[in-house]
Amino acid sequence: MTADLPPLREVIARHGLSASKALGQNFLFDEQLLDRIAAIPGGLEGRNVLEVGPGPGGLTRALLRAGATVTAIEMDRRCLPALAEVEAAFPGKLKVIEGDAMKIAPADLFDGPYAVVANLPYNVGTALFTGWLSGETWPPQWSSLTLMFQEEVARRIVAEPDTSAYGRLAVLAQWRSKSRLAMKVHRSAFTPPPKVMSAIVHVVPGEAPEGVSMRVLERVTEAAFGQRRKMLRQSLKGVPGALDALEKLGIDPQRRAETLSVAEFVSVARELTPQK
Repeated sequence: MTADLPPLREVIARHGLSASKALGQNFLFDEQLLDRIAAIPGGLEGRNVLEVGPGPGGLTRALLRAGATVTAIEMDRRCLPALAEVEAAFPGKLKVIEGDAMKIAPADLFDGPYAVVANLPYNVGTALFTGWLSGETWPPQWSSLTLMFQEEVARRIVAEPDTSAYGRLAVLAQWRSKSRLAMKVHRSAFTPPPKVMSAIVHVVPGEAPEGVSMRVLERVTEAAFGQRRKMLRQSLKGVPGALDALEKLGIDPQRRAETLSVAEFVSVARELTPQK
């Protein structure tokens, strides 16, 4: 712990802070756990890190202790005085932006690559994640995503085909990235304890398959998993050309969406992507 900073519990008590249910907040106090989370992306010395929803700054402190230069986006102004204390303890290493991360483009914040490390607010976590994964330009500006989710969501991100958790999120996270479940976090680690367990997912960009539009892949997976109990011949009939693509690729239209591998979804999307 930096000598200038009192324990986080003390800071929260002094500023009269409590986790906001409306903002999906849950605070982490365990410094050892926070340091382990900050270590997941690898050495952060001298690297730029984007943190969303830092709250009073528990994970922020760990990232700064690891040597990162942190840009943190926080929309709860009650937390800003506590974050200002962290900023003062690490001069020139922390920039706090008050605002909604859903409305701020990271490209406007960084000139070069950055890593994202965040205990994401539960109510916007999936939307932010899919936004980072959905860019047509690849590889992205971010070098890795290290994100805390409810364990159920984390399992959907890393799910394999033919499992109940497998769906659009798995295809989106795996078709041109490598995703792994890096750590489980018990509900008792949080204040207040959420009703569910949490887990941290680590994602790094991979090679993007050629000739595939992100938008087309999203359309195909949305249709296929939107009616996941139906056969593909039913769920994909509203996507122009999709049934012809299945036939050309030798994919049985009587299969259901969860039985298709990520590679098979990519091959269908490639057939439907206008080639230059």
